[in-house]
Amino acid sequence: MKDEKSKKDEYQKALACFSEAMKEFRKSKWDKAVELFNSFIEKYAVERDLASRARTYLAIAAERLKEPREIPIPKSVEDFAAAAVYKMNGGADEEALKYVEKGLKAYPDDARILFLQADLFCRAGRMDEALDSLGKAVKGEKTYRILAQNEIDFAPLWEDKRFKSITKSA
Repeated sequence: MKDEKSKKDEYQKALACFSEAMKEFRKSKWDKAVELFNSFIEKYAVERDLASRARTYLAIAAERLKEPREIPIPKSVEDFAAAAVYKMNGGADEEALKYVEKGLKAYPDDARILFLQADLFCRAGRMDEALDSLGKAVKGEKTYRILAQNEIDFAPLWEDKRFKSITKSA
């Protein structure tokens, strides 16, 4: 009985360790994820199913850690948006914001770039600026109302009166 409880406790520890590595993986913190998955595999290799999954996620994280692709110099609004999204997906929000800012210099009223700016501001906790950019994006393109209501990055604003006003249907 005691041995079974010990195995269960050890499995719970393994699960907690795996979950911690997955949190970093989901945040695109590749270096931390690699470190935690390696540590997990060392400590809990006996948990074959979890260790197998950990090796898979470790390989993905290690691949993403390699030298990042060089982004060509953006020339069009689509290029600026694509570069910003690429950086956002890699967890490099500050670099993404630089692409957005450059895009807005060249295309100051582009709704897509304004929407990305709003998203990045919200992710950074800059809620007033996020709402301002979102309002401009929605004025330029009405479909951003719906996108904002469903974009998880805007979740902190979903109950905000200003957000509701910006995204309400006409």
